[in-house]
Amino acid sequence: MTVEVERKFVCDAEVTRKLLDIGAECIGQRQFRDQYFDTPDFILTLKDFWLRCREGTWELKCPTVWGSEPVNETETLCTRYKEITSFPLVQSEVRRIIRAHTAEGSESNSSQREQIDKVGENEGTDSCPTDDKKWLIDLNLVCFAEYKTVRCSYKLEREEGAVRVDLDKADFDYCVGEIEVLVPEGGDVNSALQRVTKIAAELGLSSEKKVKGKMDVYLQRYRPDQYATLVSAHIL
Repeated sequence: MTVEVERKFVCDAEVTRKLLDIGAECIGQRQFRDQYFDTPDFILTLKDFWLRCREGTWELKCPTVWGSEPVNETETLCTRYKEITSFPLVQSEVRRIIRAHTAEGSESNSSQREQIDKVGENEGTDSCPTDDKKWLIDLNLVCFAEYKTVRCSYKLEREEGAVRVDLDKADFDYCVGEIEVLVPEGGDVNSALQRVTKIAAELGLSSEKKVKGKMDVYLQRYRPDQYATLVSAHIL
């Protein structure tokens, strides 16, 4: 498993030129479709777990804590998630989270259930592998967000290590850039933060405020009730 340290930034018309000016190498462009799943009462996302199926491959993004030090500007502008990409481990962790929630005696909110049930009717699980559908049904997991992204990726080689920059354009007319460093679980996250911050400064982003990701904007536009719930819970 790895930990993803990432900072988002606004994609403007000059970003490609800026990347090339600082020595970035374009490593390819691709398009993919993401589907995100949760229970009708948002058991996963209210705990900041994000279950995604990307072109048939499953991934669970899990929250990590910054530690005991006070949150500084660098940490505020970056996100940090542990990524589980082994399908059996994804299933095991999702089941654990749902069982723990059930054991706490939490009850579903009926209005949220109705909203997400409607999402499930419209977006469903048709693109998921057949074996996955039974697992989703058993755990009452439904698709609450689905969109396509065109991604152009760049790599920057630096003395401290390589840094990846992705420029994403979602099919709901939103563009965002991501500066990303992956570190092994238990690795030096502070070093990764410094590398991300250094590239942000080279791109002239040193004083930029935190930028919304694709999911934030998608939910705000198309699932406002769910967005409001997650904002109230300080997840988004």
